[in-house]
Amino acid sequence: MKYKTSINWLVLGISILSFTAAAYGIFFNSGQGPYSITSFRGEIVHLYGKGLYKNDSVSAAAQMIGQDIVTLALGLPLLNIALYFSRKGSLKGRLLLTGTLGYFLYTYISYAFLAEYNPFFLVYVALMSAALFAFTLSLMSFDLGKIGSYFSPKLPTGFIGSFLLFLSVAVLLMWVSKIVPPLINGTIPFGLEHYTTLVIQAMDLGFVVPAGTLSGILFLRRHPFGYLLGSVIIMKGITMLTAITAMIIALAFAGVKIRLAEVALFPLFNVVVIYVFVLIMKHLKENEA
Repeated sequence: MKYKTSINWLVLGISILSFTAAAYGIFFNSGQGPYSITSFRGEIVHLYGKGLYKNDSVSAAAQMIGQDIVTLALGLPLLNIALYFSRKGSLKGRLLLTGTLGYFLYTYISYAFLAEYNPFFLVYVALMSAALFAFTLSLMSFDLGKIGSYFSPKLPTGFIGSFLLFLSVAVLLMWVSKIVPPLINGTIPFGLEHYTTLVIQAMDLGFVVPAGTLSGILFLRRHPFGYLLGSVIIMKGITMLTAITAMIIALAFAGVKIRLAEVALFPLFNVVVIYVFVLIMKHLKENEA
């Protein structure tokens, strides 16, 4: 694998820093507990009031703690297992590594730009940067001229490509339905609370939806880059959708109102994306690319 040494060191840094940040977010709970403030828009916002996320809203803190749990229980084990097998020349390991790095990149971009300022701000920035460069190097390590030959002709590219397109359109419609009506009415989107903008929606609409659409089209055409990008998005989707499912559960326990579309769609997508992941692994030859 190309760039092996650089990726090894970056993954080591990501592992140490994300373990520390996630563990601190979950287990450090000192503070007065929830209390309410009036935002600069005149809205009543309920703040978490404890631990690392004390200045975040109850709903945002519940989501970040849920994501921290997934990072510790799923993200970090997958990252290091994938690194181990990728070092052994496993193509499956390299694809899983790239997809898992995509999860860490997405997660810590959102923490760096969305979470209220806290003592781990520079850790989030370091994690965002390390994940970006590790993800980029991992993508660059693949030989696009060869990668298509490692996928079986029996791989159901029609189903996988269509699912990627469907998933992209579903996310697009879900967020547009949240954003456009308030824009038309001159009101504030539901769930903005005391934050300044919609960071997750910006990331999804600006990066995830276009990448998913492109990979779906290329997968349907059996284009080599489609195999790579689509596989990475599917593998990244497992960790990300599991995290979102955990966030929804955490929000429910926190008594936060959740949109019905989010409750229904994300867990369903999580199940389907795991099935698609199994399909890809089943039709991928285990050789060095």
